[in-house]
Order: sequence, then C-alpha cells, then structure tokens
Amino acid sequence: MLLAIDTSAGTSVAVVDRDRGVLAERSVEDTRRHAEVIGTLILECLEASSVAVETLSGIAVGMGPGPFTGLRVGIAAANAFAFGAGKPVVRVVSHDAVAYAHYVAAAASASGIVTGGGADATPLLVTTDARRHERYWSAYSGADEFALPIRVQGPGLQRPDELPEVVTGYDGYQRWDADWVSAASVGLLAESLYLHRRAFAGAEPLYLRSPDVTPSSGPRRVTA
Repeated sequence: MLLAIDTSAGTSVAVVDRDRGVLAERSVEDTRRHAEVIGTLILECLEASSVAVETLSGIAVGMGPGPFTGLRVGIAAANAFAFGAGKPVVRVVSHDAVAYAHYVAAAASASGIVTGGGADATPLLVTTDARRHERYWSAYSGADEFALPIRVQGPGLQRPDELPEVVTGYDGYQRWDADWVSAASVGLLAESLYLHRRAFAGAEPLYLRSPDVTPSSGPRRVTA
C-alpha cells in the first residue's frame, strides 16, 4: 500500500493498494498552489482511506517532467513524509504514469474487465504544460503484457510547433495533452513496477529547464 504524490502539473495525492486499487485520491488542478494544499490533501487521503501511516509500505512520487517550483514541492513532501514515517520512497516518471493509465484503460476496454494487463501497440505521445508556450513530452511505442508503457523518446521540452520535427514518426502517434497527472496512476504504476521487477526512476528530478530564480554567484556591491 502506497501514499502517492505528484505535483508535476497540479497537485495530486492518493492512497493506493495493489489488490484493492485506489482507496482515496484528492487533487487540485491549480498549478500555483502546491505548497498551500499538499499537506491538506495528504491528511484528507489518509483519513478518507482509513489507512494508518504505519501500514503504508512506501511513498511513491512523480519526478516530472515539470516546472521547478511546483515539482520540488511534491518531491520534498514525499521525502519529508517518508523520513518521518520511516518508509522508503519510490520514484516514477510522471509521464509514464499518464501513459500507464491510458494503457490500463485500453486493456480493460478490450477485455471487458476493470483491471489487468494486456499488450497495447498503440503509439502514444504524452504532453503536459511547461508554461512559456512550451510542452513537456514523452513518446511511447506501446505497452507490454502488463500494460507498462514502453518509452522510446523523451522526456523532452519543446514548443508545440517543434514536436513534429523532434518526435520521430510524429504522425503515427496518438497525442494526449494531459491537464494534470493523477497521483493514483503514479502509485499504481509504482506498484506494478515493483511487482514485475522493473526499474524505478532515478533520484534526479526532471526539470528540463533551469529555475527562473537562481542564487547570486557572489556578494552584491552596495553603492550609496
């Protein structure tokens, strides 16, 4: 059972279980209130799911791509909660979670069941808002027999009009412009990666762009 957090787009928190699915999820799509709402969403999910912190097996967190300010709020919250609870942190690429939800839904529709795997060969291009009239993007050739997405390009950062030039075989992809990333999908992807012994994401956040504000390289000279 996992507490899952993603702030790569809006702010989303969920409690998920490999066997029981999504036990609770709370989300705020506002992309500028991450720090204000993250604590409340965590508390609401724990209360709604009736899950005690000590029964969690870990904390799952989306590592982006996403804007610097928002993304680091979720990662910091996941690390702080995990440290206080004495639980491990497992990391996934946020776009992989979006693609995973797509392929699970496609497999369920094809088989007539709510959960389950099933290979899907539909190429998918996931994009999310990067601000400044740009999009974060990741390209997937399809999914494996467990509905785990197969990423073949990205994550990257481009203007929308540049995507046909940088995404190989762009016209062959179904494009999905996601407004937000579901923490439930982050958590369920993490559960599936663990179950099928696949690698988690690395510890480095996928900002793909330098922060808007950087520390000064030295002391500032004051003049009268």
